[in-house]
Amino acid sequence: MNYSNICSNNGVRWNGQAASRPGEKPDQAESNVLPGLELADVAAIPGHLRTMRTPEFAGAVFHEVLAKSALNKVPQGSSMPFSWTINPYRGCSHACVYCVSPDTLILCADGRQRPLHSLGVGDEVFGTARQGAYRRYVKTRILAKWGTRKTAYRVTLADGTSVIASGDHRFLTERGWKFVTNATVGQRPHLTFSNRLMGFGLGTVNAVPAPNEERFRRGYLTGMVRGDGMIFRRSYDDGIRVRRMVMFRLALADEEALLRAKVFFEQEGVELRERAFVAATPGRRAMNALQTGASCKVDRIEKLAYETHPEDVLWNAGFLSGIFDAEGSCSRGVLRISNKNTEVLALIMSAMTSLGFEYVLEPVRSSGVQSVRLLGGLPARQKFFQLTSPAITRKLEIEGTAVKSVADLRVHSIEELPGEHDLIDITTGTGDFIANGVISHNCFARGSHRYLDFDTGKDFDSQIVVKVNVAEVLGRELAKPSWQRETVALGTNTDPYQRAEGRYKLMPGIVDALARSHTPFSILTKGTLLRRDLPALATAAERVRVHLAMSIAVGDTDLQQSIEPGTPTTRARLDTIAAARDAGFEPDVFVMPVLPLLTDSQAHLNALLRDIREAGARSAQYGALHLRSHVKPWFFAWLEREYPELLPKYRKLYPGASSKATQAYRIDLAARIRPLIRRYGLEPKCGSGRSRDPYPPTGSSTAAAGQAAPVLDLFDSPSIETPGAPAPTLF
Repeated sequence: MNYSNICSNNGVRWNGQAASRPGEKPDQAESNVLPGLELADVAAIPGHLRTMRTPEFAGAVFHEVLAKSALNKVPQGSSMPFSWTINPYRGCSHACVYCVSPDTLILCADGRQRPLHSLGVGDEVFGTARQGAYRRYVKTRILAKWGTRKTAYRVTLADGTSVIASGDHRFLTERGWKFVTNATVGQRPHLTFSNRLMGFGLGTVNAVPAPNEERFRRGYLTGMVRGDGMIFRRSYDDGIRVRRMVMFRLALADEEALLRAKVFFEQEGVELRERAFVAATPGRRAMNALQTGASCKVDRIEKLAYETHPEDVLWNAGFLSGIFDAEGSCSRGVLRISNKNTEVLALIMSAMTSLGFEYVLEPVRSSGVQSVRLLGGLPARQKFFQLTSPAITRKLEIEGTAVKSVADLRVHSIEELPGEHDLIDITTGTGDFIANGVISHNCFARGSHRYLDFDTGKDFDSQIVVKVNVAEVLGRELAKPSWQRETVALGTNTDPYQRAEGRYKLMPGIVDALARSHTPFSILTKGTLLRRDLPALATAAERVRVHLAMSIAVGDTDLQQSIEPGTPTTRARLDTIAAARDAGFEPDVFVMPVLPLLTDSQAHLNALLRDIREAGARSAQYGALHLRSHVKPWFFAWLEREYPELLPKYRKLYPGASSKATQAYRIDLAARIRPLIRRYGLEPKCGSGRSRDPYPPTGSSTAAAGQAAPVLDLFDSPSIETPGAPAPTLF
């Protein structure tokens, strides 16, 4: 195993930067050596503290080191627009192995369950947190989302709930977190048939309702009108002739249900007026009403209200949705639907039976009202909400509810599915989320195949060196009188917000140390985990200039996941740019690398730059694919597998040992992309960043401008592509 590729990148070696523990002899490191690693290999890592694998990062080995230095000096003569860098990691763990199916239903903060593929960074969902003696459901946000393609397993539970996940995914059981399958080498806690998952489950029915379906819609209107509507008919003699008065009114305090009813009526050809009905008082909410006095409309509404289809499951789902919005409640864990009319109560019970719910009809109250009470606790309530899709959000609230597995969530079977499957994962603020009704662990990543090239690439993404004391060491270096507060760049070598940052959390300490020392800095990343630190970065920007940039190369989702499997999607990165903009930054984007014949078309570049502009980026810089000698064989192998017809053309564009595309191609690319950059107002600008720094930085004027170099992965070009200009090489 060649650790020189781990401890040395971009010409900045770790030799002389690390410190051993006092009094430790070489053979004392042996207890930290993992099976399969030679002691000599570990000894080659300066300052080695321990070597470990963790269940969160299958396939990756972490070499935790104590480093003497955090600041790296860029070699003199380099064309990089900065003099100093910080690399808390060597190697990159940016890909994903712990994922679930894109169709997995995720419990969102509004109480509704939505497919995972429809959610994005920033969306609010439910996770769990221990509060006192219980783990409880709490709201959290999605911090990152990414996908991959790999072997998947279907886990089926005794109540019929099933979820598709990778073997490395973890679920919460009554005995703690368990992986879906055992490790291929060694042992790890994994699901067995004696395990019971925690959550509420989905049971055998997990279809999302279709509120726009005609049968659901008509059932909903029946429930709403029979529950809360008023149809008034009266005849009177005014002395001249007998006149008929007719009116319909539906008054509700919840706008969500009123709006749905109005839209559903319009789809049935009934236009209704909305007006204020009751003003708000200290003890009561305001109410609006839908109303009409047109006889033909009232006739149509009455027909809808009394036209029942108790044999139709979809009509029953709509009816329960409407009657629950009109007359239902869900308080202290009890769901009830109340009414005086025995016919309506019979319809409620019939619909409950049709959808497989157990219930009890409570005794008649003094007011004459009876309630149908749903049985089965939280699992039954969540299944009810899922199948009936009520409009009123406040009735779906479960925040603070204790996690109790009332449903039979024993593991019934674990079935490996044939072939490979598209899987998605998310990171949330609580470290977990609710997937198909069971508690699912946040999933971290192993090495990214973005960096593979047969040898050094394999080590690069599986052997991760972590400077665990980097913030402490940085603080001492920045406190020295000799430090001139020159701009420091992060992300010039390996991504500081790679997935490993989710475990080690080194960046908050680095940001704090830079801000306290009045040192301006820039960050370039592909990682949406940047959003976690935006509040801290905004605070730092009150004292120093802080420049943020995101690397976005590919707009096409399928191509992006093929060339960069496991990295955050383009959409997630664009959302991160928008979040940074909202936090007061002016983020830049590096459109690198532009892939010849794949992402260099006018249409692709136009769409990508338009999206970048709409996300709120300040500028965009570009660069064509740069293929170094150790990368080219791997990339050509990928090209031959995915786009064999392009391989001969690439050999002409990158002849012999050349790492750059031909000058003719680069001139042609510039002619296509520069007008688009101008069209969207994304020309590179000086003075980027955000600052109230009373201490202007010293150093070159270029560094003072806050310009950052791109993250130099296998495909990024290390500079803005200028025809005929040599590109600096940092590998």
